[in-house]
Amino acid sequence: MTENAQQQPPAPDTELPTQYAPADVEGPLYERWVERGYFEADEKSDKPPFTVVIPPPNVTGSLHLGHAFEHTLIDALTRRKRMQGHETLWQPGMDHAGIATQNVVERELAKEGKSRHDLGREAFVERVWQWKGESGGQISGQMRRLGDGVAWSRERFTMDEGLSQAVQTIFKRLYDDELIYRAERIINWCPRCLTAISDIEVEYQDDDGELVSMTYGEGDDTIVVATTRAETMLGDTAVAVHPDDERYKHLVGTLIKLPLTDRSIPVVADEHVDPEFGTGAVKVTPAHDPNDFEIGRRHDLPSITVMDEHAVITAPGPFQGLDRLEARSAIVGALRAEGRIVAEKRPYVHSVGHCSRCKTTVEPRLSMQWWVKVGPLAEAAGDAVREGKVTIHPQEMEKRYFDWVDNLHDWCISRQLWWGHRIPVWYGPDGETVCVGPGEEPPSGEGWHQETDVLDTWFSSGLWPFSTLGWPERTESLAKFYPNSVLVTGYDILFFWVARMMMFGLYAMDGTPPFRTVALHGMVRDQFGKKMSKSFGNAVNPLDWMDKYGSDALRFTLARGANPGVDVPIGEDWVQGSRNFANKIWNATRFALMNGATVEGPLPQPSAMSATDRWILSRLNSVVAEVDAYYEDFQFAKLSDALFHFAWDEVFDWYVELSKTTFQAGGEAAEVSKRVLGEVLDVTLRLLHPVVPFVTETLWTTLTGGESVVIAAWPADSGFRDADAEREIETLQAVITEVRRFRADQGLQPGQRVPARLTLDGTALAAHEAAVRQLLRLQPEGEAFTATATLPVAGAEVALDLSGTIDVAAERKRLAKDLAAAEKEKAQANGKLGNEAFLSKAPEKVIDGIRARLAKAEEDIARITAQLERLPQA
Repeated sequence: MTENAQQQPPAPDTELPTQYAPADVEGPLYERWVERGYFEADEKSDKPPFTVVIPPPNVTGSLHLGHAFEHTLIDALTRRKRMQGHETLWQPGMDHAGIATQNVVERELAKEGKSRHDLGREAFVERVWQWKGESGGQISGQMRRLGDGVAWSRERFTMDEGLSQAVQTIFKRLYDDELIYRAERIINWCPRCLTAISDIEVEYQDDDGELVSMTYGEGDDTIVVATTRAETMLGDTAVAVHPDDERYKHLVGTLIKLPLTDRSIPVVADEHVDPEFGTGAVKVTPAHDPNDFEIGRRHDLPSITVMDEHAVITAPGPFQGLDRLEARSAIVGALRAEGRIVAEKRPYVHSVGHCSRCKTTVEPRLSMQWWVKVGPLAEAAGDAVREGKVTIHPQEMEKRYFDWVDNLHDWCISRQLWWGHRIPVWYGPDGETVCVGPGEEPPSGEGWHQETDVLDTWFSSGLWPFSTLGWPERTESLAKFYPNSVLVTGYDILFFWVARMMMFGLYAMDGTPPFRTVALHGMVRDQFGKKMSKSFGNAVNPLDWMDKYGSDALRFTLARGANPGVDVPIGEDWVQGSRNFANKIWNATRFALMNGATVEGPLPQPSAMSATDRWILSRLNSVVAEVDAYYEDFQFAKLSDALFHFAWDEVFDWYVELSKTTFQAGGEAAEVSKRVLGEVLDVTLRLLHPVVPFVTETLWTTLTGGESVVIAAWPADSGFRDADAEREIETLQAVITEVRRFRADQGLQPGQRVPARLTLDGTALAAHEAAVRQLLRLQPEGEAFTATATLPVAGAEVALDLSGTIDVAAERKRLAKDLAAAEKEKAQANGKLGNEAFLSKAPEKVIDGIRARLAKAEEDIARITAQLERLPQA
């Protein structure tokens, strides 16, 4: 059978409180685990490594359900691997979160009537560090509440000294390899945060805007263009048409008048223009639109910036100084006054990008920025998956990964912030540019100054799998724990964080990818499948549910919904159900301990066991194998469901109940069953531990006397199977289930005793009469026994005497009434489904509903008819 984690354990203390109180247990248990160093990792160990990094939460953050979900899955993986004998490192840490953190501290300053400019850069950065020390990182305490088994002594921060050295090192190497460069390009600009932002920091939503069609040029040279951003027309430097569009061929190469300005602009022919869309002509504003920028490059057009960093108009004229939205209205009014407005559509719903931090509408803007040339890096990242060095799970997510890395644009890495890794480049008085690596002295003297921009947060977090292990130094930790075994993260950042880690890991670590497997999960949603949001009123603070139901209940609910790559619905009643499961585990184990369940000594030989004992051990080993297979495939929902049904249905509801008669009878059979029950609980608690660590720790140490289930051995499938015992108990279950159903149909109370004659001789149930009678509340038949109902089941026969327990005549009358109602329902449904006129007009949803009613009516008729046949004659 399966081996116990402890050799010859001391006799356990079998006293457990009558009720499980998570609040009294969880905090002290977690601190004990940390104090004993169970979660730490030793790079000198000869155990095989298992490494996972935490997707670093923002230092400004707090634990939300998405974190709780992801951390539950990672913790389950690492706890199991630790029990399997791996040197397990779950690397914790936090991200400095440039924009988010700077915004938080600037808001604090605003309460004092100050801005960061009042402090200056050095003092402001010092203020941010002060805030981080006092208020940041509350998520660490919340991770402890959840039970995260991370190596706290290795906690890292993306701005600490070691990671800063890693950032400077890789920047220098990329710069020297001409993979980092500075250029003027179109970027996403936030006029509120006053910085460039990455694609992942742009949230798109449908906004009500306006689509304005207007004329450019005069007389026969007039062209109609349309735009949702009329204010950008001040920066137009061309109108573009398709080369094959006959309508405009005579105008290609000519100049036309740009309204409201004293400029004329050319008409250019460009393949990018869709002649079928709108008028087939588009205005070209290279400084304020990414597609227009590319057209401008192809046709050597000037780029005229007409807005400053605050999105205020800078173009000379009557609109100068207006906010972009004010200018939009004023410009449309001026064009209308000149008779140039052809059409106006309001509202015009279209997708608009917003800053994910402050929700301000993002402005495409031409700007001098630093960039990573991603071509060769992205190619390597794609090849690593194609060549099988890295596996993406579930496999269907591979296509999305390739779609991204195969079409990746150069990455804008500079941010106009003060909080973050300052770009290690110095500029000289004569236009010199010097990149400085770690340990190198920056140039000094009159006119030399450092770049003021900082790096995108994703730049440093892209180094996370190896910078946290001491890179660029070739540390023992790096040698032991790189590459990571698996990355567990949401599919929503597959393109951004995962791709960047792949590019940097392969580049920095000589072609070795940062992880072997990428296990992608979905997003947590409410019980109706709707995205959780404060604005929707359905956001949940996981701490509230942990306070109310316990951390194990929340963890089990999240794990039970975790199918790979699929969103996870969750509702409070589901967490309550998981709390009930924890209570069931507690009560069943408490009962077992009170009745002598033990792990002492070897398991008896199968020949000494009853069929019930052999059945549960056979099922136990099958579940061990099943759970192992699900873990290897990251099927958390399936493994949780398998454990739930095995523990609740088979162990607690069947084996424990069937064993009660054995315990009551005493003797050798009872001693065997006590040892088997101890074994089953020992293994079941170890199987459950990675998902529900707190309740299993309390119960397992009480049952076994072992030090901690955290360091206990993971159960192994011994290979023991007993098909005959499984069939025998399945037959027993079928008999008990059928008789219970009959009792319920007859309106008998669960505890009501009924005289019965059991005919079990010659069947597999002959040895189970005591259990059958106890579980079914069947008393001996007695002298006046009259078989008023006989149930043949699985070759056995159960005869019941219902006289005196039910009013047969009244019961027949009730059932006859129910049968008539079911037959009427069936006739009505058949009538509608047989009416061609109705079927041709009714919606499919209505027709499906009638079919469901018909199926339910037929099911009810069959059930009620069977009940009537079983009733004795009145």
